[in-house]
Amino acid sequence: MQWQEVRNIYPDQYVLLEILNSHTEESIQYVDEVALIKAIADPDEATKELLQCRQNNIVYHTGQDRITIEIRKNAFYRGR
Repeated sequence: MQWQEVRNIYPDQYVLLEILNSHTEESIQYVDEVALIKAIADPDEATKELLQCRQNNIVYHTGQDRITIEIRKNAFYRGR
């Protein structure tokens, strides 16, 4: 399913998605295709779902035009 379809079906709310297809340019991941898992009406519930997301699942708000994810490199930590 395309992001625009999800936005049309569930306007102005949070959704839990599985990323099916994406591409990366520099340090930004652009999501091309998603599978809708569920719509989330309550912002507090959306936050809880986001904190539990693993692998290719994300919570995103349909008010956004595109799904973009900033890829951060892990900093190296030195220990004793």
